[in-house]
Amino acid sequence: MIVIVARQCSRIGRGLKSASVLFAVFFFLSMVACSDLHFRPQNLVKSDIDLVADLHYRQGQSLLRELTHKLYKRNPQQLRRSPGYSVEQRLEQLFSQPGYITYEDLSLAGGTGALELALAPGYQGDRVMATMAGLNGMIRNAYGYKDEFFLFDRLDQQKLYDSARNIEILIWRLARGGDNGKPLLLTNNLPGEPVNLSFARLFGKLIASQDMMARVVALQNERLINRTAQNVAALAFFPL
Repeated sequence: MIVIVARQCSRIGRGLKSASVLFAVFFFLSMVACSDLHFRPQNLVKSDIDLVADLHYRQGQSLLRELTHKLYKRNPQQLRRSPGYSVEQRLEQLFSQPGYITYEDLSLAGGTGALELALAPGYQGDRVMATMAGLNGMIRNAYGYKDEFFLFDRLDQQKLYDSARNIEILIWRLARGGDNGKPLLLTNNLPGEPVNLSFARLFGKLIASQDMMARVVALQNERLINRTAQNVAALAFFPL
């Protein structure tokens, strides 16, 4: 009797998890409908999950643009390491084109490679550019370097999940700082300054978006996410 009840509870638990993800899917679909009222022929070859993925990707790019602008405003000395560039020019470099992008001033590093460059204590280049190029490249990688999704496209739930964990690792390592213990980039208020939670909110939204999309894709693919625990203090990024 106890075994039967346990099995029923397990089934109910799985059902509730699936229901919560499906609710999220319908919620985001309603957002799509509200944000894009004009009919697009492309939507005829899109599943509900494709529409959700489109929305998540666009929101992610918007959050990354906002984060780039705020990081340069908080760390203006970083832009001075790139003579001849303005914030708008850096934004253009990062977000004007979809897909995989490399940058000569980052030695063609991308994704977590660019993040490691930005986090190197002796790095003399523009840390904001390296950080955002790495972050943007990593998230685009999680979406298969696509900016729009159709019926036969399949995302990888593990990449989406691991990218969220990598954002958490990035936040910790930026705050931990270099050899002198000072932050490599300022993202929070310093002692004596007013409390500033705007960076935490942006990072939090990025993490939540990647996590939600990972759960939606896992449900679609009928696969589990490997949630192997890793101590953020271990420093290493998950490979995508």
